[in-house]
Amino acid sequence: MQSRKKVMSLESMNPMVKETKLPIADHLAQRAEELQQDLKQGGKGRPYSEIMKCHTGDICSMGQKPNTFIQQVAAICAYPELLKSASMPEDVKQRAQGILQGVDGFSIGGYNLRYIDYSVPEKIAKFIERRDGGIPSNPRNIIGCHGVNLCIMNVMDLVTTKEPLKTGVLVPVPHCPVYTNALVLADAIKVPYQLDEGNDWALNLQELRQALQEGRKHCNPKILCIINPSNPTGQVQSRKCIEDVIRFAAEEGLLLFADEEKQRAKEFLAENARLTEEMFRQIPGIYCSPIRGSMYAFPRIDIPEKAVRQAQEQGMEPDVFFCYKLLEETGVFLAAGSTFGQDEGTYHFRLTLLPPKEKLKSVLQSIRDFQKKFFEEYS
Repeated sequence: MQSRKKVMSLESMNPMVKETKLPIADHLAQRAEELQQDLKQGGKGRPYSEIMKCHTGDICSMGQKPNTFIQQVAAICAYPELLKSASMPEDVKQRAQGILQGVDGFSIGGYNLRYIDYSVPEKIAKFIERRDGGIPSNPRNIIGCHGVNLCIMNVMDLVTTKEPLKTGVLVPVPHCPVYTNALVLADAIKVPYQLDEGNDWALNLQELRQALQEGRKHCNPKILCIINPSNPTGQVQSRKCIEDVIRFAAEEGLLLFADEEKQRAKEFLAENARLTEEMFRQIPGIYCSPIRGSMYAFPRIDIPEKAVRQAQEQGMEPDVFFCYKLLEETGVFLAAGSTFGQDEGTYHFRLTLLPPKEKLKSVLQSIRDFQKKFFEEYS
């Protein structure tokens, strides 16, 4: 009897899928998981009791309390009997009642296409008008997506073509890894433009023009991606810069993809940003641009040549090597800058600002003490 071959295998699957990578994976994520399991078994001899996952923007894993209002509204929408409960605040009940009255059968369990296609875009349009000082927003131009990653991939699929040239997409360097994978899956060409680290990661229009001209030599650039606030740097572009970019996109016939997903400024983030900047200014070999927005810091680090050579011998990028050593000795898990792209010969790491203040202070002190020891060992 002839043996059956698997319908789905590494050999038969879409080759583009095999080119994608997990955003913050490989050496660091694997070792973090191993250390986590070791700590559960007692972590004998380790000077820390937990892995501080400061590489991600997961607010709950950082110890921050979730938004109770949203949880309560969702609970009532899922179980409307809670409208009768005295434990639910009145403002929560009013919001949930408004949602339930707009859906079919007073239930969120149905398809509710009218609510999704009309009611939700109308609410979003009104919010945008308030946010932008009264500039009209047309709900017919608003499409809802289940998360920013899916939105990015849908736009790439919608716009990319292969004839006569593959579609090019202008993306900033550094940028969130989801763009790299989206471009791979869409079989599009990345056209990088470098943000100016020496000018607080500002977008330079001349750099953008040069990148576009270079891209047109080998592909057909159609999309200009702007990430504002930047992920990973946290930089917020000026109003003049935004206006210049809009004019540039119009002049060059580019679809402007403005990723503003990280606009979540809160008071505790501003305080944590100030604390982080202040601490990094005191650490030799670490240089941090002002953190204007978002929830990350992206400092540049000096790495001694001896450490660079050892990293290369172990098949790691130097900043991955730095973060690996930091994780091993302190339990602090950072994202290496090479994950996001960076100027050749420069090294960075990304740190989330989401931990509670006292926990963040402890993380920063661990980085400070480790940096001193690292330099002494490899200089």
